Amino acid sequence: MSQSDHSSLLDVKFVGSIAQVGINRPQKRNAINDDLVKAIHDCFASMPDTVKAIVLYGIGDHFCAGLDLSEVSAHTVPESVMHSRGWHAAFEHIQFGRAPVIAVLHGAVVGGGLELAASAHVRVAEESSFYALPEGKRGLFVGGGGSVRITRLIGVSRMTDMMLTGRVLDAQEGHQAGISHYTVGAGQGMAKAMELAESIASNAAMTNYGVMHLLPRIADQSIHDGLATESLMAAVAQTDPATLDLLAQFLEGKKNKVKFKPQ
Repeated sequence: MSQSDHSSLLDVKFVGSIAQVGINRPQKRNAINDDLVKAIHDCFASMPDTVKAIVLYGIGDHFCAGLDLSEVSAHTVPESVMHSRGWHAAFEHIQFGRAPVIAVLHGAVVGGGLELAASAHVRVAEESSFYALPEGKRGLFVGGGGSVRITRLIGVSRMTDMMLTGRVLDAQEGHQAGISHYTVGAGQGMAKAMELAESIASNAAMTNYGVMHLLPRIADQSIHDGLATESLMAAVAQTDPATLDLLAQFLEGKKNKVKFKPQ
């Protein structure tokens, strides 16, 4: 898979078993238009089997400033629904795709950009990051999955405040709210993301699959259904040959025991 397969809107590179996917519209603060949605969809839907982790980032000064309003035109209700569903399909391939995704956040992570970030599994925020949902001040409503994913990160109440008032959160406020998992200094996001990606890529593939595909669904199930699903996933993971190999390495002293290390 080469960069040309996904147009110039994405810069795709491979470092061993890790894919780096860069959003490449810096002149537009990486705002999302229909072509970029399609490029994201096609890119994440066609990741090679050899990819074990993915780092998603924005080229230039911003991660993603959301919907490209210069390309917004009047639509009928059915057309608008299908437009939103196109975003949903693209971001589903991130959340429920082939490999865990680490998003590197910096600069604007706004509107659809925050919806995009929320579809990743781990988020690393540089100190320049800021978050907003300006749709409410522009007569719009989130349409890229934000009402589902962002509310699960920061809660309905905080998202309500951001949409009604246009409130902007800085990197630390966003971290405290639950948007990011890690915060780093300027320019340090990619290094941290690659460190995490290498660690994630070393996990048993079946365990990563369970965390990506089963864990969020278990969270949406009733307690009893969730526990039953958990037991099935635990049994599958425990009997996976890769898991047995990792357990043997631990018992032989080749894998370190859990120790606390400040982030």
